[in-house]
Amino acid sequence: MTDDTPDEPQSGEPGGEPQGEPQGEPRDEPGQPDAVALKILELLQDGGPDHTISPDDVARAFAETRRKKSDPPDVWRRYMNAVRQQALHLARAGRIVILRRGEPQDPHAPIKGLIRLGLPKS
Repeated sequence: MTDDTPDEPQSGEPGGEPQGEPQGEPRDEPGQPDAVALKILELLQDGGPDHTISPDDVARAFAETRRKKSDPPDVWRRYMNAVRQQALHLARAGRIVILRRGEPQDPHAPIKGLIRLGLPKS
């Protein structure tokens, strides 16, 4: 005997519940720029063509937009990895440059140590 009604899709199967991302957490829509990337670009554009910023400047500014009363004073530290990742993404796209000791770095090579972010020279 066969049942002509389709089975409900199981979790992990096409049409089932999405796997890999926790439910209820905000995520950027496909094609929408990341909020951290937007903050990097905003701070650089506000500073002018020769202005540079450090990743912790970005993390501090970004954390202030999301701060809660119960957050510790160093809440900005939790955004440092996101800032570095988005800086690499923007540098690989040619939208910013990553500077180390005042010299532009190859965003496809490993970058260690203190860095600064700037707009590319036109």
